[in-house]
Amino acid sequence: MRHTLPVTPQFYVTAPQPCPYLDGRMERKLFTALQGDQAEQLNDMLSHQGFRRSQNVLYRPSCAECSACMSARIRVADFLPSRTQRRTLKRNADLGRNPTSPWATEDQFALFRRYLDSRHATGGMADMDIFEFAAMIEETPIRTRVVEYHRPPEKGEKRSQLAAVCLTDILADGVSMVYSFYDPGLAHRSLGTWVILDHIRIAIETGLPYVYLGYWVPGSPKMGYKAAFSALEIYKGGKWQPIGDLTSHDASLHPLSVDPVAEQVARIQLPGRILAQE
Repeated sequence: MRHTLPVTPQFYVTAPQPCPYLDGRMERKLFTALQGDQAEQLNDMLSHQGFRRSQNVLYRPSCAECSACMSARIRVADFLPSRTQRRTLKRNADLGRNPTSPWATEDQFALFRRYLDSRHATGGMADMDIFEFAAMIEETPIRTRVVEYHRPPEKGEKRSQLAAVCLTDILADGVSMVYSFYDPGLAHRSLGTWVILDHIRIAIETGLPYVYLGYWVPGSPKMGYKAAFSALEIYKGGKWQPIGDLTSHDASLHPLSVDPVAEQVARIQLPGRILAQE
């Protein structure tokens, strides 16, 4: 017998904690489990509504006194690299791309540790061990790839060296950059920018219209780099829209109140049915 059952993901809210992006503010997240036969569809639908994936959880900010964080994506058909970005493309033309299954390796973890120790030594991920790293990479119920970038061997090296890594989800309408890290000793290559530029290439090669970048937070030095990409859209007011004038999103203009959590959840579009078979 075939019949349908309603899909009712349960949503929860984290306890407030200091915001890692804006001083003096508290962050809170709305989240739900990503599991079951409709994980792909749920991930697609919630990604379109500003959610992000972390392992088997989908989340988006739901802060009680701020709405600064906005999901950002690049419209690849209209993207034009800046002069600086063209130089970055040329500078990294020797890098090789290797998309693999989501399986953690010792080389990846070694690079991850060097990256954290150099760039985010006091951040929330600073104490991650190899088992937690493996969980971040491998715990995914959807289509995910680990995109590795290798540089040619230099004098005295016997093989190419891992230069950058990006954990990438494949959505119905784009690629979502879940987390990326790179060799801090190669600062002259601007590898953070390079990885985004190459994901624009990946989206074009696979016929997908968007590259999802995560959250853009105006006023945060950690997130400001995303605004340097043309054809950028943000999820604001319940819809995707061109970013427009950056000053219109200044941190000082962020509202200090948001809708109650129950109202936020009620407006979330969810897959309507699960097709079950007995």
